[in-house]
Amino acid sequence: FDWTGQVAAVVALASLTFAVIEGADLGWTSHAVLVAYALAVVAATVFLRSQARGSHPMVPLDLFASRQVAVTLTAAFTGMAGFYGLVFVQGLYFQEGRGLDPLATGLLFLPMTGLVALLNPWAARTALRFGPVVPIVGGQVVMVAGLLALVLAPSTVPPWAAALLMVPVGVGGSFTVPPLTSMLLDAVPAERAGTGSGVLNTARQVGGSLGVAAVGAVLASQQDLLAGQRVALLGVAVLVAATAALSLTLRRPTHQ
Repeated sequence: FDWTGQVAAVVALASLTFAVIEGADLGWTSHAVLVAYALAVVAATVFLRSQARGSHPMVPLDLFASRQVAVTLTAAFTGMAGFYGLVFVQGLYFQEGRGLDPLATGLLFLPMTGLVALLNPWAARTALRFGPVVPIVGGQVVMVAGLLALVLAPSTVPPWAAALLMVPVGVGGSFTVPPLTSMLLDAVPAERAGTGSGVLNTARQVGGSLGVAAVGAVLASQQDLLAGQRVALLGVAVLVAATAALSLTLRRPTHQ
């Protein structure tokens, strides 16, 4: 069992998340934040060395030699960063910016989450018919469109309208998940399918955590909540758009 890799990964991610979240409040050059960044670097270095030299590495580094794997993991990371970043920002916007209570805020997320659940099976069917690259890139483009619509929406937009503008982000993101999984599993040897799937899920979870941390830091750095919301969502849109361009380089799997 790779205890060194496990502990180093946890320390690196926890330290980095702390530094990103607290940087805006404590100051990016504060002692605590600088120590957290340094600890993240040291722990990440230990993790990489343990994976390169260990007899039973948690994440075999040669997996990343495949461009297909690297692009797939990047897309999974940014997709979750965008989705959970949106949920975090909009939750604060509805409650602190528009004065809604938690129940009303939760109800405003239902159109997005409900359609994600209903349309998710269509993602696999779309991938089977058109190949996985189409729903991956198409879903990312739809996400960007939804994010930009929220950025450009006036401050007086009714909350229900803002909720509808969130729908493309959730639906677009859901269309990328099944084909990304098939793309990654096609790119790794059969005996490493479990490891590849685990790494993909880890990339999603880390993307969600760091996405929330990053947009939280952006919000904390702005004087106005609405300005912070727009800057954060614009940054996420740019990140997802860049990933969509990168995803165009993915190859169609040799088997489905």
